[in-house]
Amino acid sequence: MRKYLLGTGLLGALAHGYSLLRGSGQQRFTWRTALAWLSWFISVALAIGTVVDVRRASRGQTVSDDSPIRGKEGKYYSERAASRSRSASRR
Repeated sequence: MRKYLLGTGLLGALAHGYSLLRGSGQQRFTWRTALAWLSWFISVALAIGTVVDVRRASRGQTVSDDSPIRGKEGKYYSERAASRSRSASRR
């Protein structure tokens, strides 16, 4: 689970959110601030979606057609990890 939570996309989005939070306390809420927060929410959603897709691909499951890793699932799939997840789901 650690490799998913410490991915660069998610860490980058969280760092961007931290800087937005620090900067927003010193200024009024304007439409530019709203767009900055909206872009942050979108980047967090995309990072979480990529984490979910990588996890599905590593377990040998299919990913959606609009995923950035579509067609590269074999890069993330390992037979050992798939057998571990199957044995864990039987318990």
